[in-house]
Amino acid sequence: MTHAVEFCFDLSSPWTYLAFHNIRPLAARHGVTIQWTPILVGGVFNAVNPSVYAARENMDSPKYRHMGKVMRGWAQLAGVELKFPAPWHPLKSIAPMRACCALEDDQPALERFAEAAFHAYFVEQRNLDDPAEVAAVADAIGMDGAALVEASVSQPVKDRLRANTERLVARGGYGSPSIFVHGTDMYFGNDQLPLVEQALKVNGEAVS
Repeated sequence: MTHAVEFCFDLSSPWTYLAFHNIRPLAARHGVTIQWTPILVGGVFNAVNPSVYAARENMDSPKYRHMGKVMRGWAQLAGVELKFPAPWHPLKSIAPMRACCALEDDQPALERFAEAAFHAYFVEQRNLDDPAEVAAVADAIGMDGAALVEASVSQPVKDRLRANTERLVARGGYGSPSIFVHGTDMYFGNDQLPLVEQALKVNGEAVS
């Protein structure tokens, strides 16, 4: 089965947290499936968008202060709690994203883990760079956290995360979330979800 929508994501992004919650009812409205694809956004930035790092050096600029207001407004509109930034921001997300990659072939499990991990970071402000926290998040939703962390550091999983990230860059992606409609039509960020919905309407919604 092909997927009408692919959601390439890194757990460290607040905009991705918002889009994760907003895209699921959008997909349900149109009866389409979502393919969840873990990537490492730091690898994307290093490859094609290094200006992000310079921008972070001036977090007290008028632009970033206003962005905080907009982010809180989006969270209210989405009906989700958002505590940002956490003391760990920007999160080094290698550990949780490798865990996501270890679950990628079981998409429902990946979605459940991602939802719990997003909550752990953006509501509970837990440090997901710590493998023990990653295991605890998995344990709390009925998974075997120790086994997941063990799988996440295997070479095939490491290679898969790297390959997912490189493939996104090759497709023109430059951050998280990068969203593809019917494989090639790319959109970026929570605020472009109305365009995702428009593309589904215009291009048709068949997924098989």
